[in-house]
Amino acid sequence: MYSHQLITGVSFGLTSGVITTLGMIVGLYSATSSKLAVVAAIIVMAIAGGLADAVGLHMAEETEIEGGDAKHTQKEVWFTTLFTFLSDAGSILTFAVPVLLFPLKSAVFVAGLWGIFLLTASNFYVAKVKSEDPVKLVINHLLLAFCVVIISYWIGALIPQLF
Repeated sequence: MYSHQLITGVSFGLTSGVITTLGMIVGLYSATSSKLAVVAAIIVMAIAGGLADAVGLHMAEETEIEGGDAKHTQKEVWFTTLFTFLSDAGSILTFAVPVLLFPLKSAVFVAGLWGIFLLTASNFYVAKVKSEDPVKLVINHLLLAFCVVIISYWIGALIPQLF
């Protein structure tokens, strides 16, 4: 019944949650090497980041309600918002598992593999729904995630030197 809202919310929330969390984990690891800081950031980001992404997508979807040629109803917009929050926060919280189970250096590596898996699986699904070649979507999002991780690592390494 709400398949468009589910696909939109989950694909946006999961992609945003995974890429942001990978960057945050790597950045905090390179800045602090503190397991406590990484776990705390994951939990805080699940709530704050999940709500921020959901509200941002809500606002974007609401712009499509205005006018005579409305693309979505108010109810559909709220379902998209809910699905975005749940997928964003849920995907972020899964990254706490490797951080809690492994030494931080190993957890960063495991989290990276987990993020690659999540992005690849979700992009294959979206490509299937859109009847597109999944390879392009997967490569684009993995390259973006890789860039975010590299930039986050260097910023994290620079911060202790500046402060």
